[in-house]
Amino acid sequence: MSRKALSRNQFRDRLLGIMAQKHHWAWPQFANNGITKDQLKLHFQQEYEVYVRDFPVFLARIHGQNPPAEVRRMLAENIYEEDTGRLSLGKSHPTLFLTMMKGLGYKVREFERITLLPASHRYRVWLDRLSAHHNWVIGAAVLTIFVEGSIHDRKEILSPSKAKTRKEIEALVIHHPLVRHHHVSPHCMDLIRAHQMVEAGHRQDAYQMVANYATDRRQQDAVLATLQKILALWLRYRDGIARACGLKPL
Repeated sequence: MSRKALSRNQFRDRLLGIMAQKHHWAWPQFANNGITKDQLKLHFQQEYEVYVRDFPVFLARIHGQNPPAEVRRMLAENIYEEDTGRLSLGKSHPTLFLTMMKGLGYKVREFERITLLPASHRYRVWLDRLSAHHNWVIGAAVLTIFVEGSIHDRKEILSPSKAKTRKEIEALVIHHPLVRHHHVSPHCMDLIRAHQMVEAGHRQDAYQMVANYATDRRQQDAVLATLQKILALWLRYRDGIARACGLKPL
């Protein structure tokens, strides 16, 4: 006998419960002033190769599965912003990422032909696999909820804030760890500005598209199980980067 489907609110709460676990012990060390430029470079190189550069491609694969029109619209808007920046600052998010890297003193060529660490490679393989999954809901859950989301999702989804003013966004930029601890010029931080301008809407869209279309219990369970698996892979990926940087739990 099949189990009763979770309500949309119940399902969303289970999704948020998984996202509450998306935290790694090394994050505070990457955000303080004790990390070196070489350690940061390794960290950012892995991030760029694993998902930053190709994130719009992942989304396009899900769009290509021909989900319902409402979902295609949400995905198309996200792809458009990621690949063009035309909803925010006029440059693609991967380009803005590389601008931030130049602000740290790295050369663009240092982000070409990157060798992935073993756990980074495994995580990337699963992102490729799941973004092309025959069940578009699973791909959408992994990419738009998990990869784009954070430990702060519960607050952002249940208590959405108003769009930030330009002054509020500039305050966030000035207090960003790269500006505070590594003296990156605020002029190089448009990636942070773009995220603040558009990501609140993307977070709402992500949970809406998954919760509205995963409506039977088998599909809900498949989504939850997949997110638990990708969480485990992500934690090992972050472990690998921390080890390669010589970091240890405090």
